[in-house]
Amino acid sequence: MSETILTEQTDDVMTLRLNNPDALNAMDADMAELLTARLHHAGTHARAVVLAGAPRAFCAGANLANRDMAAADTNFDAGARLEFSFNPLMQAIKTCPIPIISAVSGAAAGIGASIALACDMIVAGRSAYFLQAFRRIGLVPDGGSALLLAHTIGRVRAMELMLLGDKLAAETALTWGMINRVVDDSDVDQAAASLAASLAAGPTRALGLIRRAAWHALSGEWDAQLAFERTLQREAGQCADFQEGVTAFLEKRTAKFEGK
Repeated sequence: MSETILTEQTDDVMTLRLNNPDALNAMDADMAELLTARLHHAGTHARAVVLAGAPRAFCAGANLANRDMAAADTNFDAGARLEFSFNPLMQAIKTCPIPIISAVSGAAAGIGASIALACDMIVAGRSAYFLQAFRRIGLVPDGGSALLLAHTIGRVRAMELMLLGDKLAAETALTWGMINRVVDDSDVDQAAASLAASLAAGPTRALGLIRRAAWHALSGEWDAQLAFERTLQREAGQCADFQEGVTAFLEKRTAKFEGK
């Protein structure tokens, strides 16, 4: 099996590239934990990070093909993956001492959207889109996305994205102030690398302190939000609608939710 996180360093910029193309970079626990470790490593071995995906997808969300997501046990805890894998990853993004640029091509869905939007600057290709996919399988937004979206684009727009689960095109995301740059698809990696190189040439310690200052404004809410999402996800994961949502996804059909 190929490595799911590819690492490349050019001067002081480290690129971490999600590498699970058969699943559109959908993330399982092992992949999340490896990315967390690589981010910690980057914090002491580089001065800026580019977090990238592949042309078809930055990250399509949690890997639902992993059978533990389709467990029929009524005691199944859908929040466990948050507690032990995804929340530590989101905290690693928050506490990284150097700037992180996300380079978004194709889909950034579910936890993939959370990861992309939690970075300091977001560069997206013209065909990229962001998707709060959770409602499609009967779960709640995680990765701190409700907090990030509400603070970035306002509660009403955040509610629309989360409740309807529709795709948000990169150009609209830019207009809404959710991302920083939209470039031609072929230029995404280079544009992100250029931003990262500029930041890597800056006052690294000061930039790290700026990151801390910005996150401090949300820190109490952020920690509480991640913990709250873990609780909500357990409850949602024990509903019949969750089982139907995941089964429908795996069977490539429209889910028939019953509100149970």
